[in-house]
Amino acid sequence: MEKKEHIISILVHNKPDVLARIAGILGGKGYNIESLCVNATTQYEVSKIVMTTIGNKETINRIEGQLRRLVDVIQVDDLTNVESIHRELILVRLNLTADKKEQIKKAVDTNKWKVIVSADAYIVLELTGDKSQIDFALARLEPLGIADITRTGVVALDLDD
Repeated sequence: MEKKEHIISILVHNKPDVLARIAGILGGKGYNIESLCVNATTQYEVSKIVMTTIGNKETINRIEGQLRRLVDVIQVDDLTNVESIHRELILVRLNLTADKKEQIKKAVDTNKWKVIVSADAYIVLELTGDKSQIDFALARLEPLGIADITRTGVVALDLDD
């Protein structure tokens, strides 16, 4: 069976240690979490966890089953093949060296990337998009000399609800 990245949305009771139990049960079974985003929903007592992991359908079914057995898990949905929006945010710091300054400015203007901070020695960009857009941007920025980067991981919203 084909392995691919899956985006799993998990609604949980917003209590201490819930995330640790989820990570523990998945790690204990040998499943890796590729990315993870967590925050309270419009109901403070409920949090949404959006995680990505890689596996075939059988593996993802086992992961979903493990998650559903946890007491504080309310709902588990694989958003990979349903109508949903997927986005990621990255912050990128580039050093503005004399030989790269014009190339960086041109790339920013051409791609309409958002400049958060612009100083004499560096520039910080904020980029959002789906995985392919982020991967494209990083490939484009790599030759320009990425000094530092941070990324949120994937967030997703089901459109069928």
